[in-house]
Amino acid sequence: MKIEKLDATGLLCPLPVLKARKRLVALGLGDQLHMLADDPAAVIDVPHFCAEAGHELTETRTEGKAELYIITKGG
Repeated sequence: MKIEKLDATGLLCPLPVLKARKRLVALGLGDQLHMLADDPAAVIDVPHFCAEAGHELTETRTEGKAELYIITKGG
């Protein structure tokens, strides 16, 4: 399993999700994207994006002043 990291802190909606989508395209099924984001809208946008795109939001946790979203690429 490959793990890709994305620092989306300081970016506002919809940029964190757009950057996540672009990074996930390059990953294989089951690989993970660890995205750090501090946009307040990301708590709604990221789970919605994952559900719509067929990815799994494996974990969300607070990392300092941001949230870490662990997304597992689905089919």
